[in-house]
Amino acid sequence: MAQPRNTLRGLIAMTTSSQKQDLAWLLDSDPAIRWQVLRDLADAPEEQVAAERARVADEGWGARLLALQQADGKWPGGEPAFSSEEAAQWWRSMEPARQGTLFPEWTSIAWSLTLLREFGVEPGHPVVRQAVARVHENARWEHDGEPFFSGEVEPCINGRTVALGAYYGMDMTPVVTRLLGEQMADGGWNCEQEEPLDSAPGSGSSTGGGGRRAGGSTRGSFHTTIEVLEGLTEYDRAAGGGSVPEVAGVAEAVARGQQYMLQRRMMRRLSTGELIEKDRQTGAATTWTQFSHPTYWHYDLLRGLDHLRAAGVAPDQQVTEAVEIVRGKQDPQGRWPLENRHPGELHFPIDDGEGRPSRWNTLRALRVLKWYDAARRQKHWRAPKSHRRAPRPQPSDRISARASPQATRSRTARPSPPPTRAASPPPAPRRP
Repeated sequence: MAQPRNTLRGLIAMTTSSQKQDLAWLLDSDPAIRWQVLRDLADAPEEQVAAERARVADEGWGARLLALQQADGKWPGGEPAFSSEEAAQWWRSMEPARQGTLFPEWTSIAWSLTLLREFGVEPGHPVVRQAVARVHENARWEHDGEPFFSGEVEPCINGRTVALGAYYGMDMTPVVTRLLGEQMADGGWNCEQEEPLDSAPGSGSSTGGGGRRAGGSTRGSFHTTIEVLEGLTEYDRAAGGGSVPEVAGVAEAVARGQQYMLQRRMMRRLSTGELIEKDRQTGAATTWTQFSHPTYWHYDLLRGLDHLRAAGVAPDQQVTEAVEIVRGKQDPQGRWPLENRHPGELHFPIDDGEGRPSRWNTLRALRVLKWYDAARRQKHWRAPKSHRRAPRPQPSDRISARASPQATRSRTARPSPPPTRAASPPPAPRRP
């Protein structure tokens, strides 16, 4: 791929021999990766980072994904593969404007906009603004036909919607306010949590309150919490820059949500300290120590750590075990593999395939280690003995019971809506 050779060669020349090898491989890639390498690993001047980032919407993956968008705001994806005929009939029965917003995975509007955000397209670029305007004007959620940037009823989906809306300059105040009211007592969020009785479709309420429907979870979920944290952090960043209105309490809610993860050492039960081995949301064994990209709605250690880094959280002993698991997965060439490709289809490949070295995972792992090691050197702190230098995971130690496509799709099988909700078609698919 074309690169500003003089600039990149100069930056590589300023690094150590091992760093040169890592940077050269990472920079031999798409602008979507290169600008983040320049910013997060090479400490390049701001103008060089900005120049490389400006290329994302005009060439490579970013330009290709933008060009795939249709006039109605959707991306091509076809009919989702649901786990039951009943769910498929639900999909086929809805009006066309409500199709293609969350499903299919991973080519719908929500996931395509997410990928563009991960690429780092400039929100103010004319083509990006046109893409967002098409979504704003046309897209409706499958749940009850809500406008896309108004969100819907589940915290996990609304967290992602806030991240997208804030990134692309939309006023997400009502959805942010709702999320703040849905934070649970333990500091987390959960898509299966008890719902406010007056938040049902047709009730006229968008912020919750009142009584709560029994039967939902009363504990936070790592999957939902990371989705909401990324959304609120993006909103807080945008509000600080003046592009969206400020909402009181966002920073405090983010801090509580981050403590939810930190108190659990990113992967352990708060009550016993044991590893969380079963994923309550998929019903399968957890795959949190197997690193994916794109992560979609799934939590894993690398995603959680990269959030803390990007949010400016100072690392301490609470993340040591997780960081050392990340460190232990580096191969002799200094790279990290794509370990856990979630079932579903992308528009086009953005990595070399499962089991092969991944530039996305390597970029994220290296910047997490840089963040952690810099803090450790400055503070001169030592991790507790039980957390020092976690051994490199062996193949026999890794979680082998990965969720099959059928198991993952069953996560989307939504039960019939409760009586408090407006009448809707049978088993709408359950969102992550």
